[in-house]
Amino acid sequence: MAFDGITIASIVKELKDTLSGGRIYKIAQPENDELLLTIKTADGGQRRLLLSASASLPLVYLTDKNKPSPMTAPGFCMLLRKHLQNGRITAITQPELERIIHLHVEHLNEMGDLCHKRLIVEIMGKHSNIIFVNEDDMIIDSIKHISGMVSSVREVLPGRPYFIPKTQEKENPLTANFDSFQKALTSGNMPVYKSLYGHYTGISPVMAQEICHRAGVDGDVSTAFFAAPPPGEKALSDLYHAFSDIMGQIREGDFRPVIAYEKGVPVEFAPLPLTMYGADIHGDANNARHCTPSQDNRLWESDRLLQNSVSIREFDSVSALLEQYYAQRSAVTRIRQKSADLRKIVQTALERNIKKYDLQLRQIKDTEKKDKYRIYGELLNTYGYETAPGAKSMDALNYYTGETITIPLDPLLSPSENAKKYFEKYGKMKRTYEALSTLTAQVKEEIDHLESIQTALDIALLEEDLAQIKEELIENGYIRRKGGGKRVKFTSRPFHYVNKDGFHIYVGKNNYQNDELTFKFAVGGDWWFHTKGIPGSHVVVKADGRKLPDSAFEDAARLAAYYSKARGQDKVEIDYTEKKNVKKPNGSKPGFVVYYTNYSMMIDSDISGLTLLDS
Repeated sequence: MAFDGITIASIVKELKDTLSGGRIYKIAQPENDELLLTIKTADGGQRRLLLSASASLPLVYLTDKNKPSPMTAPGFCMLLRKHLQNGRITAITQPELERIIHLHVEHLNEMGDLCHKRLIVEIMGKHSNIIFVNEDDMIIDSIKHISGMVSSVREVLPGRPYFIPKTQEKENPLTANFDSFQKALTSGNMPVYKSLYGHYTGISPVMAQEICHRAGVDGDVSTAFFAAPPPGEKALSDLYHAFSDIMGQIREGDFRPVIAYEKGVPVEFAPLPLTMYGADIHGDANNARHCTPSQDNRLWESDRLLQNSVSIREFDSVSALLEQYYAQRSAVTRIRQKSADLRKIVQTALERNIKKYDLQLRQIKDTEKKDKYRIYGELLNTYGYETAPGAKSMDALNYYTGETITIPLDPLLSPSENAKKYFEKYGKMKRTYEALSTLTAQVKEEIDHLESIQTALDIALLEEDLAQIKEELIENGYIRRKGGGKRVKFTSRPFHYVNKDGFHIYVGKNNYQNDELTFKFAVGGDWWFHTKGIPGSHVVVKADGRKLPDSAFEDAARLAAYYSKARGQDKVEIDYTEKKNVKKPNGSKPGFVVYYTNYSMMIDSDISGLTLLDS
């Protein structure tokens, strides 16, 4: 899934249509490499523009959602507020088909003079940046400073001239003609699709394959094929026409963003229909129909899977597409970074307890022969009088099994002394077994608890979610509370879904929420779901006195499978029962419950048919 120059072109078109003439009302910097601009649009509305220069996930899209900002604004944010607050956006441009966006802003300086500046967003993977320049192309500042020691190609520092580094000799596809196209595609010997994105800027491998598909050309065939007339000449001509049609759509701003899903999982997206996944160039799925726009969201969806198990969703804006796909992924990426310390603590404790558990199991296995020693002692007490003095063994009938067994003896001891020795071994092993049985149960409970915390860390999407998990680790002695502080006030809430039948389904994000959801929120007639023998969330369906249809049971089971360690599996066993059957043992760990009356079902973990409400 590539954030290529064509995707940038579709974003620029949307930003032009929405933000041109608008005034920058607020500037915030929620993350070290991210800006959130609130813009009063020319039509009197208000929009938010997210600009992210994250090395792992750079993004630009319009959103209706706000993000919390630090109490003290970073220096770059303060600088932009000084220069651009209340500035008017005069233009939004993209140089050629580069992955770069220029926001042209005019504002009044301290003297009341009209000034022009640009905020430049470069979407270039780990080299992404947000750069603020004046009208003479001199860098005022940037969200990331790049010195000559870091990059020999270009310094990004205040006072340095701004320019676009030309690290690759690629042509602008928007100005290509047949002669230049023929020259580019017949030079060298490589797969056609690689030649397309290798010679032209802004084209990703996905769009190169799409061009080949529209032309009816195998993208993996060598460009040497074009030198073989007549089939090669025709193929080259067809390829150029498909290429020209797409470039024409870009010039005209005719974008129709789509995501291709396979079994509910996004496999690709593009700002133009992906015919190679079953949608024709008009945006319809092959042998399928498009539904009318859903009232719950802003996307259209093919009403059934294609023969190749890929479905196509068409979005009414590229921002809606990017927010649908990337926003959640971006949140997960950032939360994983912020939860790294917690993950390390949990993983270290988990590894230590697993080693301890394995050792204890081996020790328990060594005590399995304790009953043999007890039987030896009993048989010696029964038949020992028949043994000759100094004998090294004795054959005796085991009256438990009816078999004759041989009992090793110490020839220096009498039969009764040998019996006493075996009883002492039995007693020692029995005490060891009893002690280890209690210890292994405790360690296994600790492992299950740590695995449940590990699953909660995987589920967490917000910093508030991490706060609850950290508090649980503090209360269980894995982290020391700093400065004797008090328990923090929690603002995180369970996930809240609604299914097509209108039933409300709630999912706990961590063990504290699981306990609260099951024992404080749910009532006796509500239904409770959990993965069988696998760490995961408690899921509650509010029945409100109604009988649940099969679809509600299945939807809740899918949520239980999705928010568990079994996410992604095709078949997950789910236990479910009425909440009144779920009990919490005294003194048990958070999230731990028992139940003895339940039903079970096998289900997948695809929750694409459910609507997530604000938690």
